Amino acid sequence: MNDDIDRLMAVMSAGFDPIWGEAWNRRQVEDAIAFGFTHYFLISPDGKPVPEGEIAAGFSLSRTGFEEEELLLLAVRPEYRRRGLGLIMLNSLREAARARGAKRLLLEMRRGNPAESLYKYFGFSEIGERPDYYRTADGQRIDAITFACDISR
Repeated sequence: MNDDIDRLMAVMSAGFDPIWGEAWNRRQVEDAIAFGFTHYFLISPDGKPVPEGEIAAGFSLSRTGFEEEELLLLAVRPEYRRRGLGLIMLNSLREAARARGAKRLLLEMRRGNPAESLYKYFGFSEIGERPDYYRTADGQRIDAITFACDISR
């Protein structure tokens, strides 16, 4: 599992711009996974699960709740973006979440996040907002938007 965490953290480092403060540190990831209701998926550049010892092009991290699964993080290394890997990971998450009993997916992100178009394409709809929830590295405040996607069908 440490190898998986190393690969996940490598994607995290490459995939999140530090200005937004969205990346988690290793301890946060390890603690979340140790909790037992948190799941991760590593994807290879060719869109398949990552074989042992190979680099990850992206990852998703989610948490199971009662009939819901919350997408905590999703990232793709910049050099592998715009190849459909995000959509593959969302489809994988949907199937895994259904198998765990979820009827809907949730996520929260900062307003203006370019991934919003991917989430809307997948079927997420805005259900709420938290004003000034995020703070950038330079102190700017940005609203958080909450999205949901019905996966019961």
